Amino acid sequence: MVTLKSNSKSNLIVGIGSALVDILAHENDEFLKKTGAEKGGMRLVDNEFMEHTLLRTTGDTTTVPGGSACNTVVGISKLGGRSRFVGKCGQGKMGRFFKSSLKKHNVEPALFTSSSPTGRVLSIITPDAQRSMFTYLGASSETHPAELSGGCFNNAAIVHVEGYLLFNADLILAALEKAREAGALVSLDLASFTVVRESKKLLERIINEYVDILIANEDEALALTDHADEMKAIQALSAKAKISVLKMGARGSIIAHEGKIIKIKAIGDGNAIDTTGAGDLWASGFLFGLINGYSLEKCGQLGSACGYEVCQVVGATIPDKGWKRIKKLLQ
Repeated sequence: MVTLKSNSKSNLIVGIGSALVDILAHENDEFLKKTGAEKGGMRLVDNEFMEHTLLRTTGDTTTVPGGSACNTVVGISKLGGRSRFVGKCGQGKMGRFFKSSLKKHNVEPALFTSSSPTGRVLSIITPDAQRSMFTYLGASSETHPAELSGGCFNNAAIVHVEGYLLFNADLILAALEKAREAGALVSLDLASFTVVRESKKLLERIINEYVDILIANEDEALALTDHADEMKAIQALSAKAKISVLKMGARGSIIAHEGKIIKIKAIGDGNAIDTTGAGDLWASGFLFGLINGYSLEKCGQLGSACGYEVCQVVGATIPDKGWKRIKKLLQ
């Protein structure tokens, strides 16, 4: 069992990030090449590019509420935890869809609104189950630091921040300050190796000054630490935060805390239909376990179970039968 001290007496986890609607499309590598996407990465685009690329998709698309931190807090709620999401969306149909989806999943919405369209992510899923993303931030990029003064983080035990907010330096710094003022622990998911590469200087400062729980996959860890070797990478990450996590997909994960290295086996056979949301839902299980006082081993196992189940479906929404299997680990 590991105990990280938060000033809050509640078990509320608050996620802050981009309020986005995910559009999922199955395409081949040739389509990916023509769009200029970097496999496994994320590229910011404008609304015109998004519309043009959507018109070029060859099959049916699926639309679901998304965004990294949003996916994580929805997962926490599905596990039986208390969660809140902070972000900004449009006032139209997609914005209403996003808000109603949060409520449907028992996530408390702390949403600001804008006259701009709700942000969208086109997630292109290739036959190897990798997802490569184009993101139009829309209204989600318009959250102002001053809007965070309304008690968004009240009673939070953990504030979970998605790395995509690094593209808005003023906002992420304001969020981290407000989380500190609320007495919450800070969890940061690095989100994408492209984000790490483009924001490394700011990221280093943020981790050093604010972050208690640092979550990265192999590509993100390489971009941050310059280490491809997993043990060197986790050791470098462990020097930066109280708890550090290295996610390695089908090879499991590694957790570091107070000089101790814990290896977590992956669940399942390693096969995946779609990896959308895998890291986000891994964080759901891990943070839920952490806030409930589970051992780091069990936190990691719960994270692995959530990550595995979401890879068996298209999109970041685990069906009820998947949650039933996951909850057996809680018994």
